[in-house]
Amino acid sequence: MLLAVEHIRRMRGGAQSHLMRCDDGGYYIVKFQNNPQHVRVLANEMLGTRIAGCLGLPVPRVEVVEVRPDLIRLTAELVVELGMGRTPCRAGKQFGSQYPGDPAQRAVFDFLPDEQLTQVENVTDFAGMLVFDKWTCNTNGRQAVFYLEVGRSRYRAVMIDQGFCFNAGEWNFPDAPLRGLYSRHSVYRHVTGIDSFEPWLNRVEERLSRARLGEIAGSIPPEWYNDEYEKVDELIQRLDRRRLGVRELIVSARDSGRQPFPSWK
Repeated sequence: MLLAVEHIRRMRGGAQSHLMRCDDGGYYIVKFQNNPQHVRVLANEMLGTRIAGCLGLPVPRVEVVEVRPDLIRLTAELVVELGMGRTPCRAGKQFGSQYPGDPAQRAVFDFLPDEQLTQVENVTDFAGMLVFDKWTCNTNGRQAVFYLEVGRSRYRAVMIDQGFCFNAGEWNFPDAPLRGLYSRHSVYRHVTGIDSFEPWLNRVEERLSRARLGEIAGSIPPEWYNDEYEKVDELIQRLDRRRLGVRELIVSARDSGRQPFPSWK
């Protein structure tokens, strides 16, 4: 577990996360237990991001970050803004997603126009991330950030924000054809058929056993799901049963009126 030592700035987004420096010298996007979305969003972030990492997808390092009461008391910006006012962020164990470098030295973009998306070196990973998002029923659009490695001319994409996997705080799977897709469909220009989603489909179907999913879930602090252990077990069981239906979910996205895969005829 890491310790937050400095607040850098507030971040955009519904979870009202904060960029913070931790005692390992790294910078992390920190989501708090009393965020406006749901405490389970933290559990979803930890479970979803670590599952995606096991599938070989480009996701950030994630950690439990302790934020102590003194830091909150001395930092005016560490508050949650609500409709009727504001309340201090809750102290204790929070979710942290590593920021790709020192924010004072590296520019990170949450949007690139289509002409620059052609310069993303790992653009095919968006297909792999769709496999993940369909499996976990991410009810938000796919979120990503982009940055340039030192000495390189092409952007690298990192897939962030798994908080709405499993339908956010509901922990159910209301599948719909367009859920989980990235808004700029040009990232799927290389997709010509179901084979374009390999090797990730195979990894979902064969690599991650139910026992391994349980191990990952066991790393989540119980306060992030209100100590409802039986609900976690039920979530893992349903996720395990869904793995063989991912191919059909991708085909249903292809058959939607939006035509997200322009090269898949």
